[in-house]
Amino acid sequence: MSESIRAVVALGNPGADHASDRHNVGFWLADRLAERWRVAFSSERKFKGDLARHGMGDASVWLLKPTTFMNRSGDAVQPLCAFHKIAPESVLVVHDDLDLPAGTARFKQSGGHGGHNGLRDITRVIGAQYKRLRIGIGHPGDRAQVLSYVLGTPSPDDRIAIDTAIDAGIEALELALDKSWDHGAQKLNSRKAPSA
Repeated sequence: MSESIRAVVALGNPGADHASDRHNVGFWLADRLAERWRVAFSSERKFKGDLARHGMGDASVWLLKPTTFMNRSGDAVQPLCAFHKIAPESVLVVHDDLDLPAGTARFKQSGGHGGHNGLRDITRVIGAQYKRLRIGIGHPGDRAQVLSYVLGTPSPDDRIAIDTAIDAGIEALELALDKSWDHGAQKLNSRKAPSA
């Protein structure tokens, strides 16, 4: 039995300098989700991030954008989980993924960090059993170019494709919250990848 989602942690780097980076697709999704849910983020020093709440009581879902920079994302996730008694299985981490083409979104139950510094740090503090929403950004084709690629701005066509994937991810997340994780995963993971 999979745990229900109680926290959505969107990964990115804070500050205007990074706002359009591919690495910040998690923040893009969180901002769109907050707008859709009509909730506002507030800066929470205790949780080292910007936090919003959707719903009430036991049905609350916390939406967190860490302000720690990517490689210290766990420093924001750990206090949120500890304070609100959220199990790792009830955390959904939204992140960019080099291994998926731009326009693709996939749910994943748990697993390794795949070299992603944000996932690596979250795994360091709460283990690897959290859920993931992977938003594809494509790959530059050369490992030496990965850092400049993830910290760069997508082409207009890629941005449109990524925005479409974000919308699909939000729909699947809402289905997972309304029905079950399996329902959301089936809908999202059976979605056709965009043609190149």
